[in-house]
Amino acid sequence: MLAALLYGKEDLRLEEVADPTPAPGEVVIQVGAATTCGTDLKVWRRGGHAKMLRPPTLFGHEASGQIVAIGEGVTKWRLGDRVVANNSAPCRNCFFCQKQEYSLCPNLTWNNGTFAEYLKIPESIVQQNMLPLPDELPYELAAMTEPLACVLHGVSRSNIKARDCASRSGLKPDRVVVIGDGAIGLMFVAILAANLSVEVLLFGGSDTRLEIGKKLGAVATFNYHQLPNIPTVVKEMTQGWGADVVIEATGVPSVWETAIACARPGATINLFGGCPRDTNITVNTEQLHYSELTLKGVFHNTPEFVQAALSLIASRKIPFELLISDYRSLNDLEHAFCDMRDRKVIKVAINAHRA
Repeated sequence: MLAALLYGKEDLRLEEVADPTPAPGEVVIQVGAATTCGTDLKVWRRGGHAKMLRPPTLFGHEASGQIVAIGEGVTKWRLGDRVVANNSAPCRNCFFCQKQEYSLCPNLTWNNGTFAEYLKIPESIVQQNMLPLPDELPYELAAMTEPLACVLHGVSRSNIKARDCASRSGLKPDRVVVIGDGAIGLMFVAILAANLSVEVLLFGGSDTRLEIGKKLGAVATFNYHQLPNIPTVVKEMTQGWGADVVIEATGVPSVWETAIACARPGATINLFGGCPRDTNITVNTEQLHYSELTLKGVFHNTPEFVQAALSLIASRKIPFELLISDYRSLNDLEHAFCDMRDRKVIKVAINAHRA
């Protein structure tokens, strides 16, 4: 089969490799669509990932497709089933899994290789994190289940007061700042606006993406290229206090510091974007202590949120198709990543089928 392999920094090669064969408990899918992701972009640019992969390796982690081979012992699934498989599964046995903190499992089974004609799904993912697709759901939308599951996990960890809960308790709903107009930042906007009905202020660097943010529910958008200072604007919009919740979705250390500066006393700052390895930020200890700030790093997803993400995508309540900028063949994959690097596209749906 034809597959993309990552060899190092911006070194992505298409090669002919052996078709995968399922071991007991595994399945193989023919990839219907694989979507590019901000994490893939970072991995491509950095040449690796601290947890998910080390080159040379098959590349890509968002995909859906159709089962074409089934290993011994698999009884729940049939040839031809349309499925989406998460890129990981927890062990269910370790210290963290026993506490249901599945994203912290040190024994996560990772699976990469979605930018290929076929993808083998490991047994633990088949058992826990592979789900059937509704007949009418396009493969490219189903492929976004994994990043949306990460966002739902992130929202759950952000201490957000939704509008209905706030109104019942006589409080005002939270005002949330999202910094970053990539696919993840825009997904945060969509979930916060549609599911929690909170006011979302979106900061990003692309007018086109900010317009999509408005369509997804942001009450106000700001191009940081046109601002002298993001925290100053946030305070002007919040009676001088700062945001109740700040979500950082860029993975740039200096922006982590900006996110903290945007927060009001008592706020939660979700440092969601993963920064390069061995980078650091500076935090004012007086502000952290006397303003009672909560800083949270949030990583990955859990089986619960994978199921919730697919259900939400299948409901078609939110137009996630707005995040797909283009449709391309596998032969055009490197060009797609160059366009992502240059911020010409948000997500690209890749079709790996041979002509």
